[in-house]
Amino acid sequence: MRETGVRETGGRKAARGGAAPDGKGGKALDFTWHLSADPAEIATTELEFALMRSFESFGRWQAECLISASGLTLSGPENAMLHIIRMNDRAKSIKELARLTNRDDIPNIQYSLRKMVADGLVVKQGTSRTGVTYGATERGRAATDAYARIRRALLVGELDALPDFAARMAEATRVLNTLSGFYEEAARVAATHRR
Repeated sequence: MRETGVRETGGRKAARGGAAPDGKGGKALDFTWHLSADPAEIATTELEFALMRSFESFGRWQAECLISASGLTLSGPENAMLHIIRMNDRAKSIKELARLTNRDDIPNIQYSLRKMVADGLVVKQGTSRTGVTYGATERGRAATDAYARIRRALLVGELDALPDFAARMAEATRVLNTLSGFYEEAARVAATHRR
């Protein structure tokens, strides 16, 4: 980015004070508030809002796609967990599920697993002595296969039509994984120094 006193913000140009033209030659939009006092904070806040909106949209997509595929009503995170349980057709422990989803809310994970067991999507295997794991049932495999077909037709086909799709997605994945590390470290420091 050249130092011109103007920067890009989510497709809009914003002046260094946080204001952006409205695109109609009128008054500028003001991006400054308690989370956005300078250009770095504005950029970070815009990214965080985009992440929140993307997360909610992704969750709605997951739920609607699963309903279309199987008539099942699971939340977005529960749907993601079902696919992770099915991943590589290998049963997984609660500890593995928590690690793979970067979650630490074990009681909520346990609740979701009980719900999926009751729906006949996953089966609980083993004992507390040998180690408890959860694997996909035939019904769970059928639901995730149907989901994959609808996802391929409605979502991936559209995304694949974007120019340089694979490269853009790979870069987005790298950026999100890097941000995940920054947020994790910041959370650890905040927890360490909590009063």
